[in-house]
Amino acid sequence: MPQAPELSRIRAALATVNDPEIRRPITDIGMLGDVDVAASGRVAVQIFLTVAGCPMKDTLTRDVTAAVSAVPGVAGVEVRLDVMSPEQRKQLQTQLRGDNPEPEIPFAKPGSLTRVYAVASGKGGVGKSSVTVNLAAALCQRGLSVGVLDADIYGFSIPRMLGVTGKPTQVERMIMPPQAHGVKVISIGMFTPGNTPVVWRGPMLHRALQQFLADVFWGDLDVLLMDLPPGTGDIAISLAQLVPSAEILVVTTPQQAAAEVAERAGSIATQTHQQVVGVIENMSWLQLPDGSRMDIFGSGGGQVVADALTRTLGTPVPLLGQVPLETRLRQSGDEGLPLVLSDPSSAAARALLDVADALAARQRGLAGRSLSLTPVGR
Repeated sequence: MPQAPELSRIRAALATVNDPEIRRPITDIGMLGDVDVAASGRVAVQIFLTVAGCPMKDTLTRDVTAAVSAVPGVAGVEVRLDVMSPEQRKQLQTQLRGDNPEPEIPFAKPGSLTRVYAVASGKGGVGKSSVTVNLAAALCQRGLSVGVLDADIYGFSIPRMLGVTGKPTQVERMIMPPQAHGVKVISIGMFTPGNTPVVWRGPMLHRALQQFLADVFWGDLDVLLMDLPPGTGDIAISLAQLVPSAEILVVTTPQQAAAEVAERAGSIATQTHQQVVGVIENMSWLQLPDGSRMDIFGSGGGQVVADALTRTLGTPVPLLGQVPLETRLRQSGDEGLPLVLSDPSSAAARALLDVADALAARQRGLAGRSLSLTPVGR
């Protein structure tokens, strides 16, 4: 007669299962209930979901089943799903966020090691969101923990471009962001029915951004990319107030008129005391079948912006990359699969991957950050 599996080995296997949203072992966050082992080798595992109708319950069931099935002697696995009580959810919130009565913005704390990049542009239509989602996917592919905050409240497009179909899960006052391609994502589009427009004024925009930064449980991110609306309006000002350490990535096209507007978007750093990491020129040229290039939108705009910002800010602002105009880049956004994942050998993907490499090389830490210190005279 086969020997029944050992309970200790089953629990050890369950400790390898992470909650798909929180990314921590279910054994550490109060999600594991009773584990019953029958003499026949069948194992029943009780799992407490954070909320009823948890969108990741199928993934969790599959992962638990796979982990326990791998233990010698297990003849079958039954996963029993239950729901956390209000007390259990409160304990989970305290475990994840501490005893702070009010949500705090983790990226604004002095000890935060997360690189926050605000992807900005002077005008719309330059491909800022396409650049954001591809950089996020590329950085995640390099082993970094990455989040994307769609701060373009009026013109949100990140969920579609990253292929996000799930909805956020709320645990007490925490919002668990859905994930796509390993990237955590939050957008106002996840809270509006259909294609309903958002008609808000400045104070509501500020509050929405604050909630996305403080109420969302981002976990320990290496990089947070924020897709800003075009221009230098309310969101750009609110970001500087809420996350002073955020650094700016300016996206432009080669067109001189677009470059002039992009320069203004980058120059906001002189007033907000933020650092401009660099400039990305999108739609730089069209590769023709004979191998030649056609400059659809002119040429040189990205370098013009980089040089102008270098003079204005008094610190080097490099041109990080030039991304050629490709149909597949647009198609990949419509399909929800970033080009750097679907066709990494394409010219546009290679340019974006090079930019991601440059950003990934900037290690976590406080080096280069403004410490907001003011010299005091004797």
